[in-house]
Amino acid sequence: MNSLTTKQIQEILPHRHPFLLVDYVEDYTPGEFAVGYKCVTYREDFFAGHFPAEPVMPGVLIVEALAQVGAVAILSLEENKGKIAFFGGINKCRFKGKVKPGDKLRLETKIIRRKGPMGVGEATASVDGKVVVTGELTFMVGDAE
Repeated sequence: MNSLTTKQIQEILPHRHPFLLVDYVEDYTPGEFAVGYKCVTYREDFFAGHFPAEPVMPGVLIVEALAQVGAVAILSLEENKGKIAFFGGINKCRFKGKVKPGDKLRLETKIIRRKGPMGVGEATASVDGKVVVTGELTFMVGDAE
C-alpha cells in the first residue's frame, strides 16, 4: 500500500488550508485510484453557517474532497507532476447521507477513463461503511499559469 501524509499530498496538489480537504491518503496507484480520508471536526469554518443548529458538511465540499483524492491519483503520474486537475463536469451525483462533526469521511476515486489530458473518475464517499455521496467526476489536466 502507498500512503501519503498531508505534507506529501501538498507536494502533489496545489490546494492549501482551508481548501485542502484530504488529511491523508491510505492507498493509491498513480493513474488508477486513490483512497483518502478527511477527519471532519466541529472547527471547520463552513459549520459556522451550514447550519448553526444542525452542522452538516456541504455536499459540494464532499464532491471537492473526492475530486482532490482523484487528483492525487492523476497528478502523481510522472507526466502530470506540477500540473493541476480541473473539473470538467459532475455526472450521476447522488447525496445519500449527512456528514457531521466527528465523522471520518472515507474518499475513494477510481479513474475509469482517460484520453489525453481528460478523464473520468468514479467517486464514492462514505462514513462508517455507509455511502453518503456517489458520482462521476470529469477532469482535465492542465498547466498552472
